[in-house]
Amino acid sequence: MTELKGKIAWVTGAGSGIGEAAARMLAADGMTVVLSGRRKAALDEVAARIKQAGGKAVVRPADVMRADAVRNVAESIKAEFGRLDVLVNNAGLNIPDRTWQRLKPDGIDQVIGANLTGAFYVVQAALPIMRAQGGGLMIHTASWAGRFIGPVSGPAYMASKHGVVAMSHSINLEECLNGIRSCVVCPGEVATPIMAHRSPPEPPEALAKMLQPDDMGNVIAFIARQPPHVCINEVVISPTHNRGYIGAMRARQAAQEGRE
Repeated sequence: MTELKGKIAWVTGAGSGIGEAAARMLAADGMTVVLSGRRKAALDEVAARIKQAGGKAVVRPADVMRADAVRNVAESIKAEFGRLDVLVNNAGLNIPDRTWQRLKPDGIDQVIGANLTGAFYVVQAALPIMRAQGGGLMIHTASWAGRFIGPVSGPAYMASKHGVVAMSHSINLEECLNGIRSCVVCPGEVATPIMAHRSPPEPPEALAKMLQPDDMGNVIAFIARQPPHVCINEVVISPTHNRGYIGAMRARQAAQEGRE
């Protein structure tokens, strides 16, 4: 395993959920963590918790949908630390009006912009630093919906997360000769604040059966600990209580009973 102590990580969407958990886990492994997101107050709270636990964190707010803001964070990392070892490209969102019947142009722009265009901006800003130092690791948060089509996430979210999967693999295609590795993580349901945007919002008993943010933080830290010659291209992970599978099995059972 790679020693992470003293190395630099940049986490986007670090104010809550998977990003927060990843930042805490990487800081616990000794990394200095740069926290980005739209809400400075939330980032400050995460940084305070990391520092209280003995870790190192700095706050660099940015909306990933603004290429100039993303570029400014990357430039500040290069100026202050001189390197970037791990990127956790995690920022993303979904909206309540997500079916084709309810989806509107501003919703399309919001979801695609945050989940896919923003992810591209972050990669484009980080790559020159990693190329110059001869290596680095990128970890991108996609989704189960980035691999499998289903009725819950909505077409814009599914399309954006499929795009993130393709983006990550394309980085390995072009940048492996530069020592740069890219891993895309495709989790099933995770009990993060994004679940509040489902219609209706998920109840506590459902959230308890989902993957938890710390589960994902541990996965991301595990990927980060791999030695430079190891590239974990993709991770697909789900709760044991997989409601997609359970729903399909119940539908199959109902159909069988209807034929009898």
